[in-house]
Amino acid sequence: MKILIFGRGAIGTQYGWAFEKAGHTVEFYVREGRKAQYGSSVDLEISDGRRKKDKKVLEKWPVTLREELDPAENYDLIFLSINPEQVKNAVEFLAPRVGNATVLFFNNYGKNPREAVKPIPIEQVAFGFPGAGGGYEGNKLYGILYPSVQLGNTADKPSERETAVQNLFVSAGFRVTVQKDIESWLLNHYVMNTAMEAEVLKRGSFENVVTSTEALADMLRNLKEMVPYLKAKGVKTDAATNVLALLPAGLLGFLLKHMMYVPGSAAYEAIAHNHFKAGFAVREVAQDAETVGITLKRLEDALSA
Repeated sequence: MKILIFGRGAIGTQYGWAFEKAGHTVEFYVREGRKAQYGSSVDLEISDGRRKKDKKVLEKWPVTLREELDPAENYDLIFLSINPEQVKNAVEFLAPRVGNATVLFFNNYGKNPREAVKPIPIEQVAFGFPGAGGGYEGNKLYGILYPSVQLGNTADKPSERETAVQNLFVSAGFRVTVQKDIESWLLNHYVMNTAMEAEVLKRGSFENVVTSTEALADMLRNLKEMVPYLKAKGVKTDAATNVLALLPAGLLGFLLKHMMYVPGSAAYEAIAHNHFKAGFAVREVAQDAETVGITLKRLEDALSA
């Protein structure tokens, strides 16, 4: 399969690397001027969860970057995994350039993803969510690649394009979980990210959040506050949301700090090097909650911090 990764973000880079290792052709589209800035390789330091042993990957990976996108290139797949505030501009740019490619909408997103991809034909779109995280320090990518991904179908049965996307991930050694209601699943995950972003706004960085038991506990209190918002939207809360919202926030914060975000661990390194500007999701969810009669005081306090 010939694959174009839109941008050179932490998520796209890791999956691009995995796809190329599985025998696929991978290129990256970057904005004008970024090709010279980024160079012709990426220094990888990632934990590959598909491996039972020797999970640490230390590799200088040669990459192909391009600053133009011609539909005549005939890509099989355009891989779109970007920040939610970038989606609108990215879709508008891609729409006249996708050709016959399938577009994989592989984002953290809090609104209707079917509406978000217009005017790209819906029959050319597949939806999903990554099992990966990380961030760049200069040209070095610190990341974690989990063994499973979430994909969703646009109808009762997967289309040929959706089946091809599922097969792509399987060919690269990933387990695929198909969500029947990918829109609800995405919103559940979006509020989890929003809960953490709210603490980043108050505490200055992702690293400051994951190194503090109290910050992690407050993150979970933020999540608890948003459960009524999900229900008011008619969204079924999933198992992860229910568990995190049910258990004591202080206990979960302690466990996260001392069992998951241990300095030097793959999970810690992946999130501590995440430097994207937090706040968009917090504003979006707080504003949307008002439309369904829910006030999210904790988010509003974070925005005014």
